[in-house]
Amino acid sequence: MRAFKPIFDNPDLLTILGNFWPRRYDFSPFPIESRFVRTDEDTQVLVQTQRPVVSPIGEVVLIHGLEGNGEAGYIRSMAWAALQTGFVAHRFHMRTCGGTAEHSKTLYHAGLTSDLRSFLEALRGGLQGYPTSRLPIFLIGFSLGGNVSLKLAGELGEVHSTELIDGVCAISTPIDLAAGVRRISQPRNRLYERRFLNRMRARLLATGRYSRRELAAARTIYQIDDRITAPSFGFKGADHYYATQSAQNYLDRIRVPTLLIQAKDDTFIPFEMYRHPALSSNPWLRLIVTERGGHLGFLARRGARFWVDEVAIEFLKTLALQPTAPVSHERITHDLHTR
Repeated sequence: MRAFKPIFDNPDLLTILGNFWPRRYDFSPFPIESRFVRTDEDTQVLVQTQRPVVSPIGEVVLIHGLEGNGEAGYIRSMAWAALQTGFVAHRFHMRTCGGTAEHSKTLYHAGLTSDLRSFLEALRGGLQGYPTSRLPIFLIGFSLGGNVSLKLAGELGEVHSTELIDGVCAISTPIDLAAGVRRISQPRNRLYERRFLNRMRARLLATGRYSRRELAAARTIYQIDDRITAPSFGFKGADHYYATQSAQNYLDRIRVPTLLIQAKDDTFIPFEMYRHPALSSNPWLRLIVTERGGHLGFLARRGARFWVDEVAIEFLKTLALQPTAPVSHERITHDLHTR
């Protein structure tokens, strides 16, 4: 694995540039197939699929972060890396995201795994127009999408994991949701929180179920979660929502090879949450830590610019080409890479 040498040391610069850095790819050989997948009676989620020009070695499902969609920069560059390596790339949209508010009567939340599971079942079972997949299937989750991915892997556990997924990669993931929300509400992160709030309000307004007045009254992410997200799903407020839906509660149950990539200087995520005991005790988990990187901002100074894409796809390629090899402590280890 190539050592990470950041283009800048400042975590805010890395976070912002990681979002806005140009991704100029010619996707014309990989046309997007857009399909709405029905996950329950009142819900359809958008999945955009691209296929490699060679015989595929596996399928990768990309799950975006808070208020993201399939056109987010980190999704585009990871899809490109996956396609170049021979993976089918699926850009999975959470409920109401990517302009799909009219296709669901409910919202999404950081622990909602049922939609993703329904899509994986469609892939494995040849349902809803998908051909039955016999290829290995992997999840790559970004930020909030990483929490969803890890939580689902833990829910599937030893009995059902390999029926649906063969590996997971989670990048810049708030495995403790409460700690993440507290961090983003700090004064130094106020501009970031305001940007997220504007996007959340716009999406909620698009559902037609909330007024500008009631949304304006919620001035923090915590308040939106406490007044809108949590009640929508039967949680007893934001604290109950965070406590029950954080991926840290499920890490010890994961039974597929799983890679977590985290920067110590993440602007949104206190690194202390990554001292969780499961990251040392569960042999299926591998943690790669960098000193720099901000939040989803792993821009390399030399070589391929998007370092995290290279690391994630290399990890999944190794798994895809050794589908019958038993997981061992030699292959899936507890790595701590500090640069």
